[in-house]
Amino acid sequence: MAKPLIAIRQLRYADLLASYLTSQHIDVTVIHDEAQDQYLVQVNNDEDLDKALPICQAFVQAPNDPKYQQAAWQHSERTDVKTPSKPTFDTKRWLIWLRRAPFCGAILFTCTLVFLLSLLGLFQPIAEHLMIQPLGQLVQNNEWWRLLGPALIHFSMVHFVFNLLWWCMLGGRIEHKLGTSFLILLFVVTAVVSNLAQLIAAGPNFGGLSGVVYGVLGFVWIVGWLRPSRGINLPKPVIGFMLVWLVLGYADILWVNMANAAHTAGLISGCVIAWMLHLGSGAQENHEA
Repeated sequence: MAKPLIAIRQLRYADLLASYLTSQHIDVTVIHDEAQDQYLVQVNNDEDLDKALPICQAFVQAPNDPKYQQAAWQHSERTDVKTPSKPTFDTKRWLIWLRRAPFCGAILFTCTLVFLLSLLGLFQPIAEHLMIQPLGQLVQNNEWWRLLGPALIHFSMVHFVFNLLWWCMLGGRIEHKLGTSFLILLFVVTAVVSNLAQLIAAGPNFGGLSGVVYGVLGFVWIVGWLRPSRGINLPKPVIGFMLVWLVLGYADILWVNMANAAHTAGLISGCVIAWMLHLGSGAQENHEA
């Protein structure tokens, strides 16, 4: 039976300890407690607990000892971090998520409201105020919010659910780790870039959050690769699935019309923002050193 060993705030240190325990032939699991924002290292076998406790105590006293980093290198694969799931709706956890990711929740609410009003027959007036227009027309009427507007409109239940699930999962994680202001910036940039790309490629008749979704996907992909210590990452098979989905859109063999230019431009813009964040963080660390 699994026994909790220690709760650690930073993923990097939880990974170091778990890797070292694994090198000592102790089977452990790291669980992410989102409510407390901490990582729980637990021993999976009762008989290993007595052996693991003194190792844990020594780690707390000197977490930067080179032997832990060496064990992580030898372990090579990052420790699988599990998030416990509950089968029923948990109001408290939902409220905690909203408090930590208010902008992500605001976009979820706005898209939901727009979609419900569209189902009630109000799609046409909504589209008239949100759909993007040719650049020449925008220059004349100065309705620049239309550069963001298409991201809030969805044309089907599948379209809506798919985009908003990805947005909540990835956007919420980014906002929690990097802050609301950063997620707003990421949303605006990826929405504008992806919408402009789709406008230039295929005209103004499109909508959906998928350009932004590919933007946050690209951001999480590159950050997880360059800065895994930030705790913002996705499994490689999930990233591979989304990239294959992108390619299938260009192959034109799917049952839905894909905004291919928006997806591609969103992905690239998210990757570029992640790379710029990495360069900025590196420059700041060198300056502080």
